[in-house]
Amino acid sequence: MIAIIKYNAGNVRSVQNAISKLGYTSIITNDKTEIVKADKVIFPGVGEASSAMKYLKEHGLDDVIKTLNQPVLGICLGLQLMCTYSEEGNTSCMGIFNTKVKRFPDLDIVPHMGWNTMHALKPDMLTNRIPKLNDMYFVHSYYAELCNETISECNYIKPFSAVLKKNNFYACQFHPEKSSKAGEQLLKNFLEL
Repeated sequence: MIAIIKYNAGNVRSVQNAISKLGYTSIITNDKTEIVKADKVIFPGVGEASSAMKYLKEHGLDDVIKTLNQPVLGICLGLQLMCTYSEEGNTSCMGIFNTKVKRFPDLDIVPHMGWNTMHALKPDMLTNRIPKLNDMYFVHSYYAELCNETISECNYIKPFSAVLKKNNFYACQFHPEKSSKAGEQLLKNFLEL
C-alpha cells in the first residue's frame, strides 16, 4: 500500500494520478496508523513552509515521518520540510537531511519555474534508468543547499540539491509527476525499491 501524506499542501491528486498511471494503488491520508503501516510513503507538497510545518506538528505527523522505516519520497515542499531549516517563514523543519533551505537571490526570475537539467552526481536506484542530463519540471522560490546527502543537483542562479537521499529517505525538488517520461521513471524506481 502506498500512502500519500495529506497535510493541506497542494499537489496530492496529481501525484496520485501519476502513481495510478503506473498501475499502483494509493491512498491520500493524514492518519498516522495508515502512514506507518504503508509499504511506501510519498510526502508531496506545494505551499508555504511555516504553515505546512505548523499543520504537521499540530497533527503529530512530523514525528511520524521522521521515524518511518519504509521508503519515503518527499517532493518539492516535501523535500524542503525534510531539511533542518527554511528561510521561508523562519521555519524549523524536520531535520532528516542535514541542509538548510534558502531563498533564491533576486538576480533572475524567481520563482524558478519550468524545465531544467538535473545532473546526477551519485549513482542510486532512485535515479537509475534516467538518461544523464535529463530535464525535470521545477516550480520553487526556495532551494536546499548542496550537502553530503545530495545525489543529484541542478543549477538556477546557483547550484542546489535536486535530489537528496539519506537511508530510506529520498526527496526531489522537481515534480516527477509533471516531468514526462523521466519523472515517470523516477516514480517507478521509487515504487520498485
